[in-house]
Amino acid sequence: ALARRDGYECCTLAFDYGQRHRIELDAAARVARTLDAHEHRVVKIDLRAFGASALTADIGVPKHASVEEMEQGIIPITYVPARNTIFLSYALAWAEVLECSNIFIGVNAIDYSGYPDCRPEFIHAFEHMANLATKTGVEGRTLLRIHTPLITLSKAEIVRLAAQLGLDFSLTHSCYDPGAGGRSCGRCDSCLLRRKGFAEAGINDPLVYTP
Repeated sequence: ALARRDGYECCTLAFDYGQRHRIELDAAARVARTLDAHEHRVVKIDLRAFGASALTADIGVPKHASVEEMEQGIIPITYVPARNTIFLSYALAWAEVLECSNIFIGVNAIDYSGYPDCRPEFIHAFEHMANLATKTGVEGRTLLRIHTPLITLSKAEIVRLAAQLGLDFSLTHSCYDPGAGGRSCGRCDSCLLRRKGFAEAGINDPLVYTP
């Protein structure tokens, strides 16, 4: 929504990587369709081959009663090894084919779960590498920029921004461990941070959570 507001024509990319919350792919398609993406693609890769994450292996997703109960300073078991590096590499490949110089990614380094691949230093390093690694970059036809418009915003600020942009929140999904029919669990880290953001923003969250 923000990229469209700023005048970009958007091609959107989602990943079916073996995640337990595959329902997020339906949400990605809804958002792409509703916001008139020029093209939406889903790339199928299988990060279950490596596991080591509660999202891709037979490991329970941690649940808490509140954000305050979430462990601080520890990278949680919901971290998927090298996920954003892999995702950005695929986005880079498609951007080169399109001769596109702009990639948007919604990473956040404030109200986040401690993932190392959501930090500004990671994004800057990848952007530098990307401009050295592509034919279009070396030939000077593109100068890739990775946009991270949410990286320094709190969850409440993100919710307020989305509301200002007119985003329909019912299109979205956040839960790491949804139940039958895709209902959000309400107690995983992602749900707790989402609910905190809506509460602090003073905006109603239309999603239905498991009691």
